[in-house]
Amino acid sequence: MPFRIFNLAEAAEYLQLEEKRVEELARLGEIPCERQGGRLIFRHNAVDEWASRRLLEANGEKLADFHRRSTAKYHDLSDEAAIVPALMKPEWIQPQLTCRSKSSVLREMVELADATGLLCYRDELLEGLVEREKLCSTALSGGLALLHPRNHEPYMFEDSFVVVGKTIAQVPFGSPDRSTTDIFFLICSQDDRIHLHVLARLCMMCHQTSLLLEMRGTNDPQELHRLLAACEQQVIQQTKKA
Repeated sequence: MPFRIFNLAEAAEYLQLEEKRVEELARLGEIPCERQGGRLIFRHNAVDEWASRRLLEANGEKLADFHRRSTAKYHDLSDEAAIVPALMKPEWIQPQLTCRSKSSVLREMVELADATGLLCYRDELLEGLVEREKLCSTALSGGLALLHPRNHEPYMFEDSFVVVGKTIAQVPFGSPDRSTTDIFFLICSQDDRIHLHVLARLCMMCHQTSLLLEMRGTNDPQELHRLLAACEQQVIQQTKKA
């Protein structure tokens, strides 16, 4: 899958953008692409990395706009479509990780993913996370990191899921503002569109609600799961009103 080639129409469909907009981004050199025989082609892994990076850097209306477009086409904005009950469980939340370095965080988060019983290739996931962090850190300002592998292989997981970890100590993780990180989400997705949707939803939950502050106030996995679900409902309601 990471070696798939998109034409212009396929790239626009994947990114939920108009073809003219994708063509303009290509002309401006803002999206990775090549020309073959006078036509634009887009390599799947490069486009996915570009889209993930844009989502991690986005905020406000740009993030909400992408979320509306991806949700409208692929998900129903009902309570049943919420990602927290669908992809997270209280037992997949570890609130007291003892990690003190980026490498130890990645190892512990993979162990947490492995404990779900849905991970088929633990070593390959760890390699994918290391590659992704070398390319560009998934840490954001505010003490948050949204971990995900560089490529999304359907065979790696039995189903899509998200695990959550909190470290006792603050960890240097490459945040753009050079702040430390203590809250980690690991997105394990079988499908690229689900991955981008989950990434956008989590960004909105963390940017537009008090989720991070409230998560730091408890180490009870059940309470953390309840907070995640409640903040997601706030985002869903905001999206419905937009």
